[in-house]
Amino acid sequence: MDRDLESRQQVRNLIELSKVAQKKYALFSQKEIDEVIYKLSMGIRKHTEKLAKMAVEETGFGIYEDKIIKNNFAAIAVYDYIKDMKTIGILKEENNVIEIGVPMGVIAGLIPSTNPTSTAIYKVLVSLKAGNGIIVSPHPNAKNCIIETVNILKELAKEAGVPEGLIGVTTLISMEATDELMKHEDIALILATGGEAMVKAAYRSGNPAIGVGPGNGPAFIEKSANKKLAVKRILDSKTFDNGVICASEQSIIVETESEEEVVRELKEQGAHFLAREESKKLGQFILRMNGTMNPAIVGKSVEKIGELAGIKFPQGTRVIISKEETVSKKNPYSREKLAPILAFYVEKNWEKACDRAIEILNVEGIGHTTMIHSENKEIIREFALKKPVSRLLINTPGALGGIGGTTNLAPALTLGCGAVGGSSTSDNVTPLNLINVRKAVWGVKELEDIKKVEKNCSVETEKMEEIIRKIMKEILEK
Repeated sequence: MDRDLESRQQVRNLIELSKVAQKKYALFSQKEIDEVIYKLSMGIRKHTEKLAKMAVEETGFGIYEDKIIKNNFAAIAVYDYIKDMKTIGILKEENNVIEIGVPMGVIAGLIPSTNPTSTAIYKVLVSLKAGNGIIVSPHPNAKNCIIETVNILKELAKEAGVPEGLIGVTTLISMEATDELMKHEDIALILATGGEAMVKAAYRSGNPAIGVGPGNGPAFIEKSANKKLAVKRILDSKTFDNGVICASEQSIIVETESEEEVVRELKEQGAHFLAREESKKLGQFILRMNGTMNPAIVGKSVEKIGELAGIKFPQGTRVIISKEETVSKKNPYSREKLAPILAFYVEKNWEKACDRAIEILNVEGIGHTTMIHSENKEIIREFALKKPVSRLLINTPGALGGIGGTTNLAPALTLGCGAVGGSSTSDNVTPLNLINVRKAVWGVKELEDIKKVEKNCSVETEKMEEIIRKIMKEILEK
């Protein structure tokens, strides 16, 4: 059989198996589902280090130790957040309304290469917690580590008594297979995490989808901020797994009066400000000819980026910074850079900084995330009211704050960008985004009651009109 046809057929087979298994799994009680999720979480924790190593070796992205943290985040932090969540059966009873959680069916889980094993763990856990089946579609550049992750989870699910086939993973990777998965009539929802083109394809598929596009979060260090701590948080975030988390900072904005202090602090903590020629040279390497991010820089260390671009950075450099004055699709530094590279903007006051942040987001990353470091609650409030984002992170690292690691946001590895960002939700996606809610409601009025209210309204309206006519007549007479 032709390989593309064979990959399509594999997808069809996986969906059929998951569909049959999900109908059985949907009959599990909340207690039984919770026991399954517990066993998956506890079991996968034993493999997080191995899977992290596999991800780095296969993709060349990020840092092995940081990927262990992300795998544990998916296995532990996500589990701790969802473990007591009601998703099946009666969720709530109040005001003569019963809300009932109903599984959607089979989820299509598209997994990126930047956070492959952690995202696979996360999507399987949240899908099964919601009573759904899931077919995982790996990014071709992270195929082996994703398949291994899913196979471990499949074995754990089997041991937990889950119907066979509930969890599936495509092993014959092709564009045709992904297309078949997204457009198949038995897919209830597409959970898409990855590049902009893939997310748009998910929404064009004809099936319901939750897709998240690129981040491009600017970080504003307002003059009242603790500059030393703000810089630490930004560099901690931008160097975590070499910057591959989409919520990580992509640019820094400061006010004129703070520039000198912030620049000095950045340099002391390991940032290297590019000379004009260095900036131009590296800038030509950040974007490809088609205007998209060059995958050669993704998740790479400063040393590797310097080697690729032909630039020698000082020993101990943690992050590369380019001072910029413009924002556009053609300016690579004002775009998303999933690597330890930042743009640096200086504005005369916080209002101009706010405008600059919005300008950056309108070029790329609208609806996603932005950061502010400040002790001025009024300015923080103004930023929250004006920014076209789903997450405004305050005094915290962007990468770990956005996913709920250092904040009280829901722990998640799929971050909705809202309608403004082309997403169907602005949430950090949880099992509650993966269920339907059936409502059973009691009648509380009769038709006569509604007619009586309308009649009373009509009478009151007539009385008011008569009063207004009298007042107008008196005014005219005077």
